[in-house]
Amino acid sequence: MTNQQTKRILSGMRSSNPRLHIGNYEGALRNWVDLQNEGYDMFCMVADLHALTTMYENAGEVSTNAREVAKDFIAGGIDPEKSSIFIQSHVREHAELHLLFSMITPLGWLERVPTYKEKQEDLGAAEREPYGLLGYPVLQTADILLYKPYGVPVGRDQAPHLEIGNDIAVRFNRLYNKEVFTPFKYMIPQDESRAKLPGLDMRKMSKSYDNCIYLSDTEDETARKIKTAFTTPSKIKKSDPGVPEGCAVCQYLRLYSSTWELQWDEDRQGLRGCMQSKTECTEAVNEYLRPMRQRRAELDDAAIEAILTRGAEKAREVASATLDEVKSAMGMF
Repeated sequence: MTNQQTKRILSGMRSSNPRLHIGNYEGALRNWVDLQNEGYDMFCMVADLHALTTMYENAGEVSTNAREVAKDFIAGGIDPEKSSIFIQSHVREHAELHLLFSMITPLGWLERVPTYKEKQEDLGAAEREPYGLLGYPVLQTADILLYKPYGVPVGRDQAPHLEIGNDIAVRFNRLYNKEVFTPFKYMIPQDESRAKLPGLDMRKMSKSYDNCIYLSDTEDETARKIKTAFTTPSKIKKSDPGVPEGCAVCQYLRLYSSTWELQWDEDRQGLRGCMQSKTECTEAVNEYLRPMRQRRAELDDAAIEAILTRGAEKAREVASATLDEVKSAMGMF
């Protein structure tokens, strides 16, 4: 058994949307799959409770989305025989530890967390701000510390959102004079350029912008979307030089085509037209996504429920042991 196999990792995504796009894959899921295949003990959580902070009026939709996100985890390469896939609300210890942590977390800490300001923007100024929005980082800390992970996969720009987690861990240990928690590491991918994959219009890839290619899109849907993708505005004729760094199609070629360097060079020199690049891009993206689509198609509702049940059982074993330790340290037995 390698050292990696003894190290536990907690990762998660919200179920605000029913489908993951290639930006989610490149920004997070790909890294999870790599870590799983290196032998880490992966716990992959669908964060439905977190989704309720901005979708509390659509709780049923959040629950349905959670199953679809779990399917995309598996489609993207998370193997339920190697990793535990579960829905956050199915492990009640998340809510209980969140409550206990909320009693010891200073209000000022929460108001400074970047997540708080971002979620305020998601909610919109017209809505009244729910308590859960402010407490979001405390629940996130409970999610992580329940599993006492070696690390949490995260992009460099997201690391500040998790810093409060280690702060709460240190504060808990000090308050109760017990070393219950140890700091977790931020597991930042070496190649962070993949995490910055733009949307079809060169803005951030987001469902709200309607500029996504989803893992579950059909080949025809992918082709139609790439036909509309942003290219160099000044490239009117084939012979006009392109700027691949500012072209969404070229950005996708960089990740999914084995000959992208030649394609970029031809684009710069005006040796290829945008339609040729879009055709080749469509072929490359569809080829890359084909195994994922096949894995997803093989999952029926009964299969995903069985996987989620097994995942929650394993997660609950670890989470309940941690919660018992927390209560013991606090003198609550």
